[in-house]
Amino acid sequence: MTEERKSLNQLIEVRIEKLKKILEKGIDPYPSTFKPNHFSKDILAKFKKFEGKTVVVAGRIISIRKMGKASFFHIQDSVGKIQIFIKKDDLGEDIYENFLLMDIGDFVGIEGTVFKTKVGEVSIKTQSMIILCKAIRPLPIVKEKENEIYDAFSSKEQRYRNRHLDLIVNTDVRETFIKRSKIIKEIRSYLDNLGFLEVETPVLQPIYGGANARPFTTYHNALNQQFFLRIADELYLKRLVIGGLERVYEIAKDFRNEGMDRNHNPEFTMLEFYWAYADFEDNMNLVEDMIRKISKKIGSDQINLGDVKIDLKSPFKRIPFFDLLYENLGEDISEMNDKDLKILCEKKGLNTEGNNNYGQTLDQLMSEFVEPKLIQPTFVTNYPKAISPLAKKHRNGNEKLVERFELFIAGSEFANAFSELNDPIDQRERFESQQKLANDGDDEAHPVDENFLQAMETGMPPTGGVGIGIDRLVMLLTGKRSIKDVILFPAMKNES
Repeated sequence: MTEERKSLNQLIEVRIEKLKKILEKGIDPYPSTFKPNHFSKDILAKFKKFEGKTVVVAGRIISIRKMGKASFFHIQDSVGKIQIFIKKDDLGEDIYENFLLMDIGDFVGIEGTVFKTKVGEVSIKTQSMIILCKAIRPLPIVKEKENEIYDAFSSKEQRYRNRHLDLIVNTDVRETFIKRSKIIKEIRSYLDNLGFLEVETPVLQPIYGGANARPFTTYHNALNQQFFLRIADELYLKRLVIGGLERVYEIAKDFRNEGMDRNHNPEFTMLEFYWAYADFEDNMNLVEDMIRKISKKIGSDQINLGDVKIDLKSPFKRIPFFDLLYENLGEDISEMNDKDLKILCEKKGLNTEGNNNYGQTLDQLMSEFVEPKLIQPTFVTNYPKAISPLAKKHRNGNEKLVERFELFIAGSEFANAFSELNDPIDQRERFESQQKLANDGDDEAHPVDENFLQAMETGMPPTGGVGIGIDRLVMLLTGKRSIKDVILFPAMKNES
C-alpha cells in the first residue's frame, strides 16, 4: 500500500469514527429532507436587502477554520458559495460539538442572520445547524491536515472518470455544463418558433443507416434478431416527412463504433431536422442564423481558441468542394478517377492504404489538406455524389455533384446537410452501389434499407435535412478543445 493510499484510508477511518459519535448522540446524519429558502448568489448580490434578515441555506462544506469557541466555514450550493460564522455561546455546547465533528465535503443546513465581517465578507451568523450528510471519503484539492494536501486532482483522465468530484471542485466545469444545457434549450426554442415538431425515433434499429459509419451490434432475445444502435436519425425522420409531418427535429444520442480523439466519442448527441419544400440553400441560411443567434444569446459570438479568434458575427464563407481542393493541392481533381487520385496522394506523401474506393480517397484528401485550414466558419458546398448517397443530384446539371454542404469551423465539421434525395429509383441505385462497396471491403458503406425505399416510393416532397453535432457545437461555444470536456461521462477504458 502506498503512503498516499495509507493517508486516504486513515482519513476515511477518522471520518467513520466521527460518524459513530454523531450516531451515539442520537442524531440522524442522513435525514430525508431540508428546505432552504435562499441561495448564496442571491444573498451576496443583494446584501442590503438581506442584511440583518434570517435566511435558511444548505450546501456542502468546502473550507473550514475550526477555532476554540467560534469558527468560520464556507458552504457551496448549486450557484455559488457563502461564508458561515458559528459561535459556541450562541448555539450551546452540544450543537457546537456537533459542528466540530464536521469535515470538508459534509452537507449542512444553516439558519442564521446575514451580516458582514470586519474584513467586509458577506456571511451568515448561525442560529441553528443540522447535519444533512456526513461524507466518508475526502474531496480532492482540500486540506485535511494543516499544510498537507492529499490530492491535487490535476489529472484530466481522473477528472473524466470522477466527474462528480470534478464538478465539486472545479466551478468552471459546472459552468460549462450549465451552458451546454442553455445551448440545447436555445436550439429547441429556435426550431419550435419555426414550427418544427420535436419527435423521438428508435435507438435500436434492425438496419442502421443515415451515415457512413460502423455500428454497435446487439441482440434482441425476445425477437431472436440482431439489432444495431443507431448511427444517425435520418431515415426515420424522413419517414415522418413522408407521413405528412412536414417539419421535424430530434436531439438524440447516436452511436458509432469508431476511433476516439478530441472530436470523437462513440456515444454522442446529434441534432437532426428535416423540413419539406426546403433545399440545401435554405439549410445553409437556417444553420448560419441559428448558430449566430444562439451564440449571441449565451454571450459567445466571438470565441478565443488559443491565439485564434473565431468570428460568428460575420457572414459565413461558402466555397465549392473541388474549388477548395484545387486551392490547396494546386491541381484540378474534379475529373480524376480513383487511380489518378491515388497517384496524386503518393506525390503528396499521403498513405492511401486501407482506402477501398474513390470516395474514401477524396475524403482523405479533404481531411488532410483542406479541413484543418478552415478556421473561420465556412460552408463547403457541391459535394461529389460518390460520398453522398442520400443527397439530391445538383441542379447545375453536373452528374457527379450533389446538393450538399458541410460547415467547418476551427478545422472541425459542425454540420452536414442535403437537398434530400427523393427519387426512389435513384436512391435504390445508390444503395446498391453502396452495397457493392461493402462487398469490396468498405465497412462504413451504407446498407440497403428496403423498408425506407418502400416508404420513399409512396412519395416524399422536396426536403432539406441537416445534422449538427451538439457536442462539437458546445465545444466551440465554450472554448473547449476536447469533446470529453463537454460530455459529462465520456467513454473511458477500464482502469487496469
